[in-house]
Amino acid sequence: MSALATQIDLADEAARLAATLEGASPLDVLERAIGGHRGRIAAVSSFGTESAVLLHMIAQVDRSVPVLFLDTGHLFTETLHYRDTLIARLGLTDVRTYRPDEQLRAERDADNDLWASDTDACCALRKVEPLGRALAPFEAWINGRKRYQAVTRANIPFVEADEGRIKFNPLAALGPDDIEGWMTAHDLPRHPMQRFGFASIGCMPCTSRVKPGEDPRAGRWRGQAKTECGIHVPKDSEVL
Repeated sequence: MSALATQIDLADEAARLAATLEGASPLDVLERAIGGHRGRIAAVSSFGTESAVLLHMIAQVDRSVPVLFLDTGHLFTETLHYRDTLIARLGLTDVRTYRPDEQLRAERDADNDLWASDTDACCALRKVEPLGRALAPFEAWINGRKRYQAVTRANIPFVEADEGRIKFNPLAALGPDDIEGWMTAHDLPRHPMQRFGFASIGCMPCTSRVKPGEDPRAGRWRGQAKTECGIHVPKDSEVL
């Protein structure tokens, strides 16, 4: 079967599954995802301000599901501490940290300041390429994107095809009140930066506080047209 035919089949499978799951609860989506791809699925988490909700739900279904974390080298120290806090609190047993390829970093960002001149290239080097390596053994993955977060995410389905894999978005239909309600009901720890006005947290040089009434992701790459790092945009890895 050709690569194109395989992609079409995967897209059809994702569309059928998305239609079946529309209206399902996040836990139902996770149970379907993990149960249907057991041993061949991983979750990807930034350990950002809302990450505790998805990770808590995953822990309720199966604490052994691999969780992939990208340490770009530019993260807030608070994010690394928060990762460790959530791992201990939720009992996650397989959190894997991936970093940029050192040879590529030395060639393309020896001074660690690529972010100042080309944020797309920096994200490709420090997030897209490492995630590609991290996902290589898996046929499906789970992420925490939500429709309310930005206009570019307003129509994401519960399931989609992405670069030869099935990608599950179990929190897609949740709103900010749902996230806050889950955090409060389960007394989940907050990201330390959240109390300072950071609604969405990525790398330190490209993250700023969000003003009242702004899009939750308005603090990411402020002043640029860029709205995504690239891991949810197909083929961004070709920048490398």
